[in-house]
Amino acid sequence: MVQRAHVPQRVVGRSLPRLDAFGKVTGKAVYGMDFALPGMLHGAVLRSPHAFARILSVDTSQAQAHPAVHAVVTAADIPTDPAAADWREDHPESRRMADTEKPPTRYGDIVRDNTLLAKDVVRYVGQPVALIAATSEEAAREALRLIRVEYEPLTPVFDAEQALEPGAPLVHPEWEKYEAPEGMGRAGNICSRTRIRKGDVEQAFATADFIVEAKYHTGIQHQGHTEPRVAVAAVDGQDVLTIWTCTQLPFNIQNTVSRLLDRPSGTIRVIGLGLGGGFGSKLLLGGEAFAAALTLRAGGRPVRVLIPPGEDLQDGYPRHPSHTWLRAAVRSDGTLLGLQGRIILDTGAFSGSGPGLASVATLVLCGPYRTPNLDVEGLAVYTNKMNFGPMRAPSGPQAAFALESLIDEIAERLGMDAVELRLKNLVSEGDLGPTGQVLTGVGVREALQKAAAAIGWGEDPGPHRGKGVAVSWWTTTGGSSGVYVKLNPDGTVLLKSGAVDIGTGAVTAGAAQILAESLGVDFEDVIIGEADTGSAPFDYGAQGSRTTVAVGRACMKAAEDLRQQLLELAGELLQAPLDALRVGEGAVYRVDDPAIRKTLAELAEFSLEQRGGLIGRGTFIAPPTLYDESTTTNHFYPTFHSPSFHAHAVEVEVDPESGEVRLLRYAAAQDVGYAINPGFVEGQIQGGATQAIGFALTEELVYGPDGRVLNPNLTDYKMPTIADVPRIEPIIVESAGPYGPFGAKGVGEPSVLPGAAAIANAVARAAGVRLRQLPITAERLWRAMREAL
Repeated sequence: MVQRAHVPQRVVGRSLPRLDAFGKVTGKAVYGMDFALPGMLHGAVLRSPHAFARILSVDTSQAQAHPAVHAVVTAADIPTDPAAADWREDHPESRRMADTEKPPTRYGDIVRDNTLLAKDVVRYVGQPVALIAATSEEAAREALRLIRVEYEPLTPVFDAEQALEPGAPLVHPEWEKYEAPEGMGRAGNICSRTRIRKGDVEQAFATADFIVEAKYHTGIQHQGHTEPRVAVAAVDGQDVLTIWTCTQLPFNIQNTVSRLLDRPSGTIRVIGLGLGGGFGSKLLLGGEAFAAALTLRAGGRPVRVLIPPGEDLQDGYPRHPSHTWLRAAVRSDGTLLGLQGRIILDTGAFSGSGPGLASVATLVLCGPYRTPNLDVEGLAVYTNKMNFGPMRAPSGPQAAFALESLIDEIAERLGMDAVELRLKNLVSEGDLGPTGQVLTGVGVREALQKAAAAIGWGEDPGPHRGKGVAVSWWTTTGGSSGVYVKLNPDGTVLLKSGAVDIGTGAVTAGAAQILAESLGVDFEDVIIGEADTGSAPFDYGAQGSRTTVAVGRACMKAAEDLRQQLLELAGELLQAPLDALRVGEGAVYRVDDPAIRKTLAELAEFSLEQRGGLIGRGTFIAPPTLYDESTTTNHFYPTFHSPSFHAHAVEVEVDPESGEVRLLRYAAAQDVGYAINPGFVEGQIQGGATQAIGFALTEELVYGPDGRVLNPNLTDYKMPTIADVPRIEPIIVESAGPYGPFGAKGVGEPSVLPGAAAIANAVARAAGVRLRQLPITAERLWRAMREAL
């Protein structure tokens, strides 16, 4: 339970049920998997069987002749890019190019290096090559087998460290032609290089009492969303292309499809449906552009594209595998003097979110510690594997695992208590972060102390048992959020936002509670409109633990706008000055005589006839966080905005005969600023900790020597079940953030950050050996214990 020093508000701060709860428990909620249109065709994707190969020819004639097939799309059918660096409409050589020679339209978060369909080269097993729409899924998949593609295999590279070696095969020989920001440090297979440097690192290591150095490795973790990625597209009588999809970023999908299909964004409408889990995978293109390309080819007839789980496990933007090297300079009393490090993110065949996340990783790798001298580098590196992408707190768990393992190794070297060592070096209120930002709302010490106490830190756990702790910090992502708040004639309030509630309750509980609190209406009187790019204001997207904070603040501004309109209208009707009126209890009333009032329903009905209704508008974008620019090079994310702080503590038992790890106790303390809905905050903490358990112990997509995923199914890819997860004790810490509503900070991602490190530290104590590679499977641990004998 959360304990507050101040009096709770009327609506916020309470564990109220989410507004979409009834629809979800009764089955009335419409998810992407539920959505269908009359006469709908079904799409399927032909994927590359090779990790790296030239495409010599594509023959679709037999597939097009199939009686059930209504559309076939290859790269030749996708609009080319007239703005590409290697092709210009006004250039004589370009005009002589055949359509097949013109460069395809490329897209990407930072580096535009990806294409909707492979044109000349395939770069990983599973890369999309062609699309088919037929009258059934079975017919579409049958027709895929009729497409003939001739390939010329090339030499691939599968390991990011090997990709950095001189003479390694280039995944993108033409990388210099890609559109990208200046100064990214691109070279060969490096698609970005970023650095944080401050102080005098060389002097720190020269004067240190001792130095601790180690390398750490993490595997590939899939998001494990229950609902597959699915989209339906159709063209209406006004030539508007509408896409219904389970996406976290409707506006980003709109813009990306506009670019890829060379279609004005105003003629594209994206409607966000219910999500059966996303965790970052549904931030990026799924089947939306495939469905759009097919429906345009099929004359506007609706087309549904579903990415089966087996395909998603081979091409679904899972968490980046990583290699991290760290070296710390330490005094004999445990004071951290300096840190050197490099984290390499394997970004796969395309850059995707890799360049940005390599920057984020460097901040996590520095940690919430007062380390005066830093030299930390982050690289995103191409390989011939699928494009890795954003998964809950992307790049954070990899970096936290390395840093917090190293901190424990320092404690072991010193013979010092691991909690005491952290408390000695943790940041406090007003300290500077790694890049010079001033830290406020710092709750990390309280989080660590409460988490450690919850598992009985300091008490002897007994044989084959061990306890571990880890801390970290995270950002509340910025970006703009706009909302409309419409007062209905019955006194209810419609909240219209471009933000999708992805299952967390960030919109249907958090933002709605903030709106009800700010407008003085009952929570049950708030109605949530659908996220629709055709009618909703822009929202940056359900990502980065930002939704409740950003949409909530926009709701507060919209409520202020609407309150002013209500006061002005009521002032006219009640013939009272505005300062004599108040909005609350579903009405506008006189302060000196509350019986003199107009209900919101009365005001709304009157406004329809006289003013066309009452609509409040609000927009919020987080203010920039100041930092010392001299500390960074090529950095895409130099500060953590309104940072949150967290600590996890676990107790484990290791079976010495099998290497199996059993979790006994798990406490997760999280500084959330202010818990808008404590019940849902606790749920997010427990859910993130569960994913941390999977990352630490069981989850890993494994590649074979030919570049194929060996376990593309949920039988061989082992996510934790309820039998694997102990009771996770959520501990809410509240240190108010600088701009969140009521002091709230981001909540959804931080709970996954320190867990794997805490488990690894506990396992090291229980087993007597330390594994520096995740996941810590029973086989790996058993082998390590045998080698240590």
